[in-house]
Amino acid sequence: MIESTKIEFPGAIAGKLAARLDLPAKPRACALFAHCFTCGKDIFAAARIAEGLTAHGIAVLRFDFTGIGSSEGEFANTNFSSNVGDILAAADYLRRNHMAPALLIGHSLGGAAVLAAAPHISEARGVVTIGAPSTAAHIVDNFAADVAEIVAKGTAEVTLAGRTFTITKQFLDDVASQDFLKDVARMKKALLVCHAPRDEYVGIDNANEIFVAARHPKSFLSLDSANHLLNRREDAIYVADVIAAWASRYLASIEARDRPLPPGLVEVSETRAGRYVQTVRAGRHLLVADEPVTVDGNDMGPGPYDYLLAALGACTSMTMRMYAERKGIAVERFSVRLSYRKTHAQDCADCETKEGYVGEITREISIKGDLPETVRQRLMDIADKCPVHNTLSREIKIRSRLIPVDG
Repeated sequence: MIESTKIEFPGAIAGKLAARLDLPAKPRACALFAHCFTCGKDIFAAARIAEGLTAHGIAVLRFDFTGIGSSEGEFANTNFSSNVGDILAAADYLRRNHMAPALLIGHSLGGAAVLAAAPHISEARGVVTIGAPSTAAHIVDNFAADVAEIVAKGTAEVTLAGRTFTITKQFLDDVASQDFLKDVARMKKALLVCHAPRDEYVGIDNANEIFVAARHPKSFLSLDSANHLLNRREDAIYVADVIAAWASRYLASIEARDRPLPPGLVEVSETRAGRYVQTVRAGRHLLVADEPVTVDGNDMGPGPYDYLLAALGACTSMTMRMYAERKGIAVERFSVRLSYRKTHAQDCADCETKEGYVGEITREISIKGDLPETVRQRLMDIADKCPVHNTLSREIKIRSRLIPVDG
């Protein structure tokens, strides 16, 4: 059973982006689809490719770029760079709410945009382009007759695919400054280039330039008689089936990585999606850690000390709940609020350390329920018996060793 849900998330420059998430019952991976210039998430090719991939157990997020379709913002304020930013915003949404994208798929200019975004999405194992240009400036060929007016006046109305769009000089300047091919060789991801030899908008030479710029593993798929928009159902389904088959060897390593870790083992790895962003694996759970913007982080998740406090708070509440249930104490709810600070050792009257600084955790506990004061105090005593509390209160040895890099 496939669940198709309309969602929204913040775009790169302004407002919300409209998206659709096609989710199989048990997704093995997630793909992010970027549509062609002035198209939208619901074009035939996007919908049919999403349909084909979900049949193979791959979830697909497709969205409208800023100012396109149902997304907010003004198209005139967008450019290639903002499209790349929207892709990164979409990847962040998936990372926070579902699973980070393992595949990046881009159609036409969307293909160029995913190539530019790929080095910044560390979790992606494969990139697929469909009818993509090898330069962002290629898109200007679609309104070449209007370029002089845009340069002279700073803006002009152009007609593309029967619709009118406002193109500004900043758009021209932005696409002219792009050179994403230089990063393709360094993106360290498998690449599948799909192109029709008789593509009526983007010549096959573009596919060759992308393919040559990339390093192995890389593959090329000829789309035979398909047109640029893959309007024929059989062409779109064919592309989806090939993508799923091609990606299977790269998704296998993801599935192995995502198997639950043994109890008591935690794994933390950089995502390279930001300066400090980390993925935290514990059992079958995936969390994100980061630092706040004030210390040059991206604020994509709690910080290390937040997790430390959360561990103590959760353990405290759980321990008190276990005791209350065992003793038949009718407590409605426990809540724990914690904070951490460093203080001068000489200012701490009950600290053994008398020099330098000591860490101080303040733990505020609320107990909701109609209970005698003696029972409340007994529960407070139990809070100090929480295993994490005991661990933090005793001497801890941290032993580190260097291990070989896996893969």
